[in-house]
Amino acid sequence: MFGIESENVMIDRAKNQILYVKIDLCITFWSILVGSSMGGWLMLLAAIARPEKTKALVGISTAADHFVTAFKTLPIEVRKECEDKGVWTIPTKSNKEGMYTVSMDFLREAENHCILQSPIPITCPVRLIHGLKDKDVPWHISMQVAERVLSPDVDVILRRHGQHRMAEKDDIKLIVYTIDDLIDKLTTMV
Repeated sequence: MFGIESENVMIDRAKNQILYVKIDLCITFWSILVGSSMGGWLMLLAAIARPEKTKALVGISTAADHFVTAFKTLPIEVRKECEDKGVWTIPTKSNKEGMYTVSMDFLREAENHCILQSPIPITCPVRLIHGLKDKDVPWHISMQVAERVLSPDVDVILRRHGQHRMAEKDDIKLIVYTIDDLIDKLTTMV
């Protein structure tokens, strides 16, 4: 449901569009939110904002706080150079351009939406799927999310050969199975 590709997107604007268009207008009962990478971060923010409409979450390579924390680990000279240029260019093999371009405006605004420094007020079932070979978003971020959410029903599934996109046939089968399992669980609960 949530996958964000544009380097010009701002977290707050994307979150508000998701809340209004995808949740407030389209969902009349409840939903399982699914998000990948930065869409996983937005999924968490949406679940915090609309707990009454969120019955479960499936995060794939969830990038909660990732851009902000990764930028802060760069050497001061590199951060200064990025600030002077107004952008941070990150090499990747996950898209055809071979890089992500992140604006400094995005990073400054994204700091307001970081969630991994305190408990995350999400109490619905959460499933986090991450590839151990993800070179874009470290799998330990999914572990941090699992540790921080308040839900007692949290599973982290690590795929030994999984990449960032989790696009191999077996990865997709796992994602579909995970969603099906949650649907079964939610529809048979008394």
